[in-house]
Amino acid sequence: MPLRSSLLAVLVAVLWGVNFVVIDLGLGDLPPTLFVALRFVVVLVPAIFLVPRPRARPRDVVLVGAFMSLGQFGLLYTALALGMPAGLASLVLQAQVGLTVLFAAAALREVPTRSQLVGVLVGAAGLVVVGAGRSASTPALAFLVTLAAAASWAVGNVVARRAGSRGAGAAAPATRTGRPGRPARPPRPGLDGLSMTVWSALVVPGPLLALSLVVDGPDVVGHALTHLTPAPVLSTLYTAWLASLVGYGIWNTLLARHPASAVVPFTMLVPVVGMLSAWLVLDEVPNAAELSGGAVLLLGVATTTGVLHRRPRAARPAAEPGVVAPHAAEPGDKPGFGEVPDDRAGFGSPGATRARSR
Repeated sequence: MPLRSSLLAVLVAVLWGVNFVVIDLGLGDLPPTLFVALRFVVVLVPAIFLVPRPRARPRDVVLVGAFMSLGQFGLLYTALALGMPAGLASLVLQAQVGLTVLFAAAALREVPTRSQLVGVLVGAAGLVVVGAGRSASTPALAFLVTLAAAASWAVGNVVARRAGSRGAGAAAPATRTGRPGRPARPPRPGLDGLSMTVWSALVVPGPLLALSLVVDGPDVVGHALTHLTPAPVLSTLYTAWLASLVGYGIWNTLLARHPASAVVPFTMLVPVVGMLSAWLVLDEVPNAAELSGGAVLLLGVATTTGVLHRRPRAARPAAEPGVVAPHAAEPGDKPGFGEVPDDRAGFGSPGATRARSR
C-alpha cells in the first residue's frame, strides 16, 4: 500500500483510539442507543445536503450502514454501558481484524500473503499480552456484546470493499438510441468514501431511537434530550465529525482502493492509542505487560503492512505501490503489499490468480 495511504490509515487509528475515551466521558448522561442515534443525526445534518450519493448500489449502502455503523456502535455503546472498560473495549474490538480477513477470503477471495499472515499473528500475540496484563473485571455479557460489535464491523468492512470494487468497474449506461453511452467518469475515491459514510448513516438514527424509546422509555429519552450537559454534547461532536465523517470517510476510501487484508491490520494500532489517551486523560497508567504487548502489536502491524520489507531493485522500472503495472506479470513475479495485477482484483481473485500463473 502506498505511503500516503498508510499514513491516512494511521490517522484513522489515532482518531478511533481517542474515540473510546471520548465516548466513555459522555456516556454517563445518556442511554447508549439514544447516544448513538444523536451521533449519527449530527453525522447526517448538514452533510446529507452537501455530499452526493455514493456510486454504490443502494443495497450496499444500506448494508454498510447496518453493519459498520448501526450494528457496531449500537453494540459497542451498549457494552460500555454494561460495564466494559473503555481501554479493554478498544482491544477486544480488534477481533474484527481476523474476522475481516476470514470474511473477505470467503466472500471476495482476497487471500492474504504469507507476510500478512505472520504480521497478523504477531499482532494478535501482542493483543493477547495487552489483554492478559490488564487488571479489570469485565462482565461476561459486556465482553460478548463487544465481540458481536467486532463481527458487525468486519462484515461492514467486506461490504464496503465489495461496493468499492463494483463502483470501479461500473459501465456507462446505453443511450436512448441503443448505442453505448460515453465512458463513465472515473470514480473519485475520496468523495465516494465520504458519500458512503454520510448516506449509509441514514439507517442508524431511526431504529436506535425507536429501540431507546422501547427499552429506556419515553420519559427517560425526553429527560435526556431536554437536559443535555456539555460532556455528551462535546462527545457527540467529536464522534460525529472526527471519528465518523473524517475517520470513516478515509476508511471507506482506503477499502475501495486497496484489498481489505492490506487496510484492516492498521486497526491494531487503535488499542495502543486508546490506552495512551486513557493514560493522559483518565490517569490510567499502562503497566509493563501493556507496554510490551503494545510494542509487539506495532511490530505485527509493521510486518503486515510491509514496512519492514525492503524490495530488491529490479532491472526494469517498477510500478509505484498500488499502481497497475503496464505489462503482464513475468514468471515468479508476485504483487507487493497492496498491489494487484488488475485494478479491480484483490488477493486471490481470478485476475490476480491468472496473472501470477503466467
